[in-house]
Amino acid sequence: MSRPLPILAWLVMLLVSDLPDVLWKSLSGGVPLWLPYAKVAVPAAFLALCLLWKAVRPLWQYAVVLLVLLSALRVSSWVQGLPSWQNRFGGEQVSFTLGYLGLFIPDLGVAAAVIAALWLLKRRRSDFFLVKGRLDAPVEPVRWLGIGRGGSWRTFGWICAAAAGLAVLIPTALSLRASPEALARAAGLLPACLAFAAINAFTEEVYFRASLLSTLHEVVGTGHALRINVVFFGLAHYLYGSPSGLLGFLMTGFLAFLLGKSILETRGMAWAWFIHFVPDVVIFASYAVLWAQR
Repeated sequence: MSRPLPILAWLVMLLVSDLPDVLWKSLSGGVPLWLPYAKVAVPAAFLALCLLWKAVRPLWQYAVVLLVLLSALRVSSWVQGLPSWQNRFGGEQVSFTLGYLGLFIPDLGVAAAVIAALWLLKRRRSDFFLVKGRLDAPVEPVRWLGIGRGGSWRTFGWICAAAAGLAVLIPTALSLRASPEALARAAGLLPACLAFAAINAFTEEVYFRASLLSTLHEVVGTGHALRINVVFFGLAHYLYGSPSGLLGFLMTGFLAFLLGKSILETRGMAWAWFIHFVPDVVIFASYAVLWAQR
């Protein structure tokens, strides 16, 4: 492996991640309007560098995917800010379901753009993990987690999903103070919560996980690829996660480690999607309760 490759992969990820947002907000109290557009320029400039400098050319697909992802996110943000979109999906009087549809329709568009880019780059779905994968693949040992040899994702996947769900459910249940009427009203929104959790788990696995892992693991190694993904996903939840802050970074970073590990070891997205889906159900159910209490 060429020495500049992992260094540049890390540097570009940090520049386009939410780290600049965190630093700007900490130092000045806000995020400048130009920052998201500057982030789009970073992978564009990096792609040009890859094409011009042979030593870093193996990272060109990584640059393309980041450019597509960040550009699609800008378009998504623009769509959601349109007055016509806000009139349809925004405002206090909009239903819970319609309000979240206003967020997830553009988000599905972002995922579709990333899938299209990966399809053009890789040609086969299996090469960017958009397949079920081997559900009973062996789990690679992780000493600091107490995972030894002989384990299978057919068992470990269920354990991860249950642990992820409980890690969100316990603090959420302790913090919510809902009346029986609000809980009854929120219960009627359970189908919508399940659908939104499924969509969110899928879209985030596509553009956070499949995009980075498929374009990095053969270039900088699985270790760097997985750690880059952990930090990228954790930072994405530092300001806007549930929970947010350092706790949100640590929780979602650890979740990203398990999800990325599952994708790389099973060569598919099924376990990652399911493990992601379970805590998302709890999160969207809590949003439904909060909405019902308005």
